[in-house]
Amino acid sequence: MNDKSVTSILSRRGFIKQSAALSGAAMIGGLWSAGAASSTSGAVETRAAKLGFIALTDAAPLFVADEKGFFKKHGMTEVEVLKQSSWGTTRDNLVLGSARNGIDGAHILTPMPYLISTGAMTANNVPTPMYIVARLNLAGQCISVGNEYKDLKVGVDTTAFKQALAAKAASGKPVNAAMTFPGGTHDMWIRYWLAAGGIDPTRDISTIVVPPAQMVANMKVGSMDTFCVCEPWNHQLINQGIGYTANTTGELWHNHPEKALGLRADYVDANPNSTKALIKAVMEAQMYCEDPANREEVAAICAKRRWINAPVADIVDRMRGDFDYGTGRVVENSPFQMRYWKDHASSPFQSHDLWFLTENIRWGYLPADLDMKSLVAKVNREDLWREAAQELGVAASDIPDSTSRGVETFFDGKVFDPENPMAYLDSLAIKTTRAA
Repeated sequence: MNDKSVTSILSRRGFIKQSAALSGAAMIGGLWSAGAASSTSGAVETRAAKLGFIALTDAAPLFVADEKGFFKKHGMTEVEVLKQSSWGTTRDNLVLGSARNGIDGAHILTPMPYLISTGAMTANNVPTPMYIVARLNLAGQCISVGNEYKDLKVGVDTTAFKQALAAKAASGKPVNAAMTFPGGTHDMWIRYWLAAGGIDPTRDISTIVVPPAQMVANMKVGSMDTFCVCEPWNHQLINQGIGYTANTTGELWHNHPEKALGLRADYVDANPNSTKALIKAVMEAQMYCEDPANREEVAAICAKRRWINAPVADIVDRMRGDFDYGTGRVVENSPFQMRYWKDHASSPFQSHDLWFLTENIRWGYLPADLDMKSLVAKVNREDLWREAAQELGVAASDIPDSTSRGVETFFDGKVFDPENPMAYLDSLAIKTTRAA
């Protein structure tokens, strides 16, 4: 990899159009600036950034960028990578910003910058404009089920699971599915999986929010029947004899987008060169994480107290791509393992953000008449990612020639065409939508 200087001139796009992201312009209006003026120098404007993370293995690029000195290599010598207790805490600290003892950016669920930017998931629905500047990984999440259903060996097909849940509910017992943040990726995966099997996640089961690190303890005491989260919590569930893995989410949608590097818009607008330096550091860390020769070391880094604080044994197998589902099914070097760099994992395709917005409309988190494409154009800064990749000397084959990955197909045969998201939404039998 040819490491080019961070003093390369930034050819930033001129400005961000002021058209409202939502119909009626009620949610966002003019809260975005017209965009920072193009920088005349490649020097970083600030060497500091406060970046949050949740204790999950898909935050590994931030851990590695810190531990291996990639942030410092690119001039960002005062980066703080700070653990957050939940996605709700991450949101609140992003709303505060570092100027008010919060954070500038974070390892984040891909839909969250949109939910924060629109005010859909903030206190009093007050928007805080954000940008997505990179994707951190593809796939690698899992849906787990408690040992109460071990004989069913639930997988991607939830037909038998539906009957078991219905019987439990009929007996008067609560049935719960846990995810980590309303409208976030884990919420989307577990809802899609349930609905594909005819289980309505708004009527047939209660969908509850549980922070990732508390999933196993809550399953142990019977607080939920199933949950969706990243590692190491799914494998820890198996190691503690509490439940098993029904599927890894790449089985639902191969190489699906997952976490992102999200930054406050005001930080990026004031510090475009520093932002690109952060992106380049994260890119190098993603390449390091992707290399199979480094996977065990990356697992050991993740296990450290300052990062995930979990036994290496709960992390290393799935970090290598080896999945013991806890049901007798074992897959080595799984095609559905987490990708940090391979298969354009780092590129923030706009088409993927469009899918997440469509699903958030599906479940009523966002209004049905949302101007999705306008909103994506505001929040998704793949232009900065592309500039950073070129300055870093990333191979042309690793830089997509389009902002769209094209038509996506899911495990149940549903098809999402980013040119016609409403046709996809109309094709879904189970959904909850709301008017603006």
